[in-house]
Amino acid sequence: MSIARFIAMRALLALPTILILLTIVFFVMRIIPGDPITAMVGMKAPPQRIEELRRMAGLDKPIYVQYVEYLSGVFRGDLGRSMIWGRRPVITEILDRFPATLELTISAFIVSIAIGFATGMFAASRKGRAPDTAVRFYGILAWTLFIPWFGMILQLIFGVWLRLLPVGSRIDAGLEPPTITGLYVIDSVITGRWDSFVSAVKHLVLPSITLGVVLSGAYTRLVRNNIVDVLNQDFMVTYRAMGFPPPKVLLKAVRNALIPLVTMMGLQFALLLAGAVLTETTFSWPGMGTFLLERIIYVDYTCVQGTIVFYAIFVVAINFIVDVIYALIDPRVRY
Repeated sequence: MSIARFIAMRALLALPTILILLTIVFFVMRIIPGDPITAMVGMKAPPQRIEELRRMAGLDKPIYVQYVEYLSGVFRGDLGRSMIWGRRPVITEILDRFPATLELTISAFIVSIAIGFATGMFAASRKGRAPDTAVRFYGILAWTLFIPWFGMILQLIFGVWLRLLPVGSRIDAGLEPPTITGLYVIDSVITGRWDSFVSAVKHLVLPSITLGVVLSGAYTRLVRNNIVDVLNQDFMVTYRAMGFPPPKVLLKAVRNALIPLVTMMGLQFALLLAGAVLTETTFSWPGMGTFLLERIIYVDYTCVQGTIVFYAIFVVAINFIVDVIYALIDPRVRY
C-alpha cells in the first residue's frame, strides 16, 4: 500500500468517529432535562414568548428533522447559531476562544515534554538506584494529581502568599495586543508590545505548570522505561564496549527510544484539550473549556454540540498526523 493510500484510509476511518460522536451528543443534549429557551428567559416568561423563541430556534420540529438539518449543516461547514445571547454563529463563538485554549495547550505541552524527558533520562541513567526510585514515584504522583486541587495550591503559594504571579485571567486589563494569531504571547512579539508579552507570560505560568506537571508523569515513566529497554539491547551493549562515554551512549539510546514516544506525544496533546477544561475553570482562563461549561449550564444545544465536534475534529486530526509521522519514521510499519 502506498503512503497516499495509507493517508486516505486513515482519513476515511476518522469520518465515522466524528459522526458517531456528533450523533451521541445531539441526542444526549435533548434527553437531559431543561431547554435553552427556558434557561435564557426564565420560568416566568409568557408562554407565547417561549413558544416564539422555540420556533425561531427550530426546537418545535420533530427531533429527527432537527437531527437531519443539523447533520446537513455540519457537512456544509455550518455548526449553526447559538440559541442564547444574540444567536451568534457557533463557529464564531468557538474561534473567539480557541486561541486561548491553544496557547495554554501548547505551553503546557512544552512543560510536560521538558519535565518528562528530563526526569525520564535522569532515572534511566541511574537505574536501580535511589534517584531512579524517586523519579518513578514522582511519575505516579504527578499522574494522579487532581488538576483543580493542584492549581489552587499553586495559586495559594505563588499568587496569594508570595504575590509573584497572577491567579486568573489571560492578561492584565488594557494590555491586550492587536489580534494577529489570537495567541497573546506571539502577537505581543510580532507587534513589539513587550509589556503585553510579560503580562501574557506571567498569566501563562501557573496554568501551564499545573497542566504540564500532571501530564508529565506519563512521559517520565514512558521515557525512562523506553530508554532502559534500549540500553539493554545488544547493539547498545556493543556501543558501550567500544568505549563511548556514558552521555553519548544515553543520547544514542534516546534517539532509538523516540519512535514509540511520537505516538504518546500525539495522544497526550489530545488529552491536554480535555485537561484544559479543568485548568481553564480553575484559573478563569477565557478559552473553550470555560465556554463549554457555561453553555452546558445554559443548555445551549448548538454551542455544546459544535464545541464537542470541533474538539473531536481537532483530536482526530492530531491522531491522523501522528499515524502518518509514525508510518514515515518507523520502517517496520507497513502502509
